[in-house]
Amino acid sequence: MSYVPPAASPPPTGAQGDERTLAILTHLSGLIGALVSAGWLGFVGPLVVWLVYRDRSPFLRASAAGSFNFNLSMWLLNALAFVCFATILLIPVAIVLWVVAFVMLVVLHVLAVLRANRGEVYPYPLQVPVLR
Repeated sequence: MSYVPPAASPPPTGAQGDERTLAILTHLSGLIGALVSAGWLGFVGPLVVWLVYRDRSPFLRASAAGSFNFNLSMWLLNALAFVCFATILLIPVAIVLWVVAFVMLVVLHVLAVLRANRGEVYPYPLQVPVLR
């Protein structure tokens, strides 16, 4: 009979199961809020999570702040596109901005959800650092 070592356990991630679930919901709330409101209210869900959990979990605080800051950036990009659209001559620029914002919104939120599932904080690019 030979010795069989016990199976290695995964390394600790620093985030518990409930924290990871709430972080996933935080990122999804930003995405769903932005899609339902045509890009205008994506920051509301992450802001609510940040306000409720900012003192309870550093992982949730960082995840919610990152999602809020990114969604605020996308809100500003959406507002810029709306101004371009209102000037009539810049309608093609507005359409390009909306397409870029939509693709960034979906892709980066999906990446953030995948990272949150692993217990990692996703560093969103193009953030306006309002919440920390």
